[in-house]
Amino acid sequence: MPSAAPEPISSRSPRVSAARRLAKRNFRGKDRLFLAEGPQAVREAAGHSTTAGATLVELFATPDAAERYADIVGRARAVGARVHLADEEVIADISTTVTPQGLVGVCRFLDTPFDEILAGRPRLVAVLAHVRDPGNAGTVLRCADAAGAEAVVLTDASVDLYNPKAVRASVGSLFHLPVAVGVPVERAVAGLKQAGVRILAADGAGDRDLDDELDQGTMGTPTAWVFGNEAWGLPEETRALADAVVRVPIHGKAESLNLATAAAVCLYASARAQRAYGGCRSVTTG
Repeated sequence: MPSAAPEPISSRSPRVSAARRLAKRNFRGKDRLFLAEGPQAVREAAGHSTTAGATLVELFATPDAAERYADIVGRARAVGARVHLADEEVIADISTTVTPQGLVGVCRFLDTPFDEILAGRPRLVAVLAHVRDPGNAGTVLRCADAAGAEAVVLTDASVDLYNPKAVRASVGSLFHLPVAVGVPVERAVAGLKQAGVRILAADGAGDRDLDDELDQGTMGTPTAWVFGNEAWGLPEETRALADAVVRVPIHGKAESLNLATAAAVCLYASARAQRAYGGCRSVTTG
């Protein structure tokens, strides 16, 4: 049972050392734990659970943050998380941000087996095939969540889902939808195709135009968008796996779109088409 009040903790506590080491990927993998920092992430973590139990297992809070976010501390205690009162020095020691917000949670891994995602017959999926930047990965996850995607898949060539920068960039969306990790891109594509999902590779050099796809009414079917590396896009062997390689049209003078912006455009185009009666067709007449 959780204690009646948060427990004061010092910088020398083994609990602080255990949390601090989660900034490194090898320790996260060994402990199957990661850090969620700030009130938004901790609030979402406290409301999330898996078959293993509550996702949030421990919370460190400064006295000021514990008072300001008493509702979050209450939720943490209600799900059985151990809550510690810590001074700002301890929080700064655990946190990976320059300006910590006074709350740092320790969470269980929450990724979903890929086969379980397929069994759910998803209609909209984001596949991060070669995304290496954790901020971009978290932002694409947030875009997928906002667009109503049912799942996100990070391939074995992509960044660690639990990188602190990725967790922060998701702004809580990590706790909202199933995410599979470490899936080879070939397996991801083959599995999704077998589940009746159309595979679209997003690439600035694609031979298909997103506007044309929308006008032709081809976007209303279950779709997985495959997004590539921030600098060099998708390799040819990955593009060859897709049913179509689609570019976002550039109507102005911009050289290109960054990964997160392009992902948002693509995912929302699919979301709009899937929600429209008869697909999303152009109604413009000449």
